[in-house]
Amino acid sequence: MDGADIVIQYLPWFIGAGILIPLAGVWGWVQTTKMRIQAGYPLEGMWGQSLHPKRDAQTDQRVSLLTQENAVLQAELGSVKDRLANIERIVTDSGFQLTHEIDRLRIEKDRAQ
Repeated sequence: MDGADIVIQYLPWFIGAGILIPLAGVWGWVQTTKMRIQAGYPLEGMWGQSLHPKRDAQTDQRVSLLTQENAVLQAELGSVKDRLANIERIVTDSGFQLTHEIDRLRIEKDRAQ
């Protein structure tokens, strides 16, 4: 067999791959765009610039509500971090140090009363 016979033998595979690979690329692009839209990301134009959707009063109100919720959640996360730090300190302290500190706090409480 020479080279021409091999090319002719596998020609349908070459044609199929030449059609299938670009179709798979287009399908992937469509799926990626669909996921971006569902996730709320702004779409991009041909040269990478963002195509922002039009803003209206409802969108502005939603953004402000989300901003307020974000601030509340950040404050709550800060308090959770503080409490977690206290728990870590209690767990990692030896029993003697913990008992000593509890006794000290009790004495201070009794003095304050």
